[in-house]
Amino acid sequence: MSTFYFFSGGIALLSGIAYLFPSWRSLYIVTSLPSLLFLIAVLPFISESPRWYLVRRRIHEAMNVIRAIAKSNGRHLPNGVILKLDDDDDDDDENDQENVKQSKNDEPLNEKAVSGSIVDVLRSPTTRIRLILTVAINFLCSIVYYGLSLNVVNLKTNLYLSVLLNAIAEMPAFVLTAVLLDWFGRKPLGVGTMWLSGVFCIVGSLVGSVGATKIVRMVCGITGIFGMAATYNLLFIYTAELFPTVVRNAALGCATQAAQLGAILAPLVVVLGDGVPFAVFGVCGLAGGMLAFFLPETMNRPLYDTMTGLEEGESKVVE
Repeated sequence: MSTFYFFSGGIALLSGIAYLFPSWRSLYIVTSLPSLLFLIAVLPFISESPRWYLVRRRIHEAMNVIRAIAKSNGRHLPNGVILKLDDDDDDDDENDQENVKQSKNDEPLNEKAVSGSIVDVLRSPTTRIRLILTVAINFLCSIVYYGLSLNVVNLKTNLYLSVLLNAIAEMPAFVLTAVLLDWFGRKPLGVGTMWLSGVFCIVGSLVGSVGATKIVRMVCGITGIFGMAATYNLLFIYTAELFPTVVRNAALGCATQAAQLGAILAPLVVVLGDGVPFAVFGVCGLAGGMLAFFLPETMNRPLYDTMTGLEEGESKVVE
């Protein structure tokens, strides 16, 4: 979640770069260079997820990653500790030990990797409703988030200053989300931040854009993006926790695509001008908060690896 500080920091920096390079061609070139430096500097330090290795039965490689994590944290992993999927039976311990030995010798394992796709997500009643809700919430959240960022053109204030203030407003939102996430839970925080944004956007649609009311509308926009930035930050964690490892990428990919569709639609809302965009953003924020009520709470719940493990675990919660 801490990576979002750099996201909003980049937006704040962008307002200054855009001021120095008013030509969009020059701006494209200048803002593309850091991406190349990032690839060169970061790629050597990236490793696969232990869970990704585990669901593919590459237990030895998963253990190596975990040992490296433990070492970097000044911890030691005891000998004899192995990993197993959440749908494995307790009687399979000897088989798991044998798999570790085979993996060390680079011999093929007898067990097949556990896999999943978006079809599996839609086939299961448990994950199907979660996918529909997360796609809708991400779509609505993105409309508001990107819409408020672009709506600075309708505020009739200094463009560069408005973008800078919006970026600064996002930073405390990320702090708020990170601090309160494990206190209040994912669902209450998601509902609360979306409704906070929705209410202030509705207020922004009711005030004028002349004289002092321009400042009031700008404050409503800043508060609205504060709430929706907190939601946006939370949704990446929340969506990942709602689905097991084997389909997590597919589900998160669908939610991300929905968010991009919302980003595409946002400029079309902004061009409506005056108070209409604020009204649309307010309705989207309130609707998104209502949809979040139907999602389960994931705080202090297991992060499942397989569809079977998720269904068994959720059935125990119901019982």
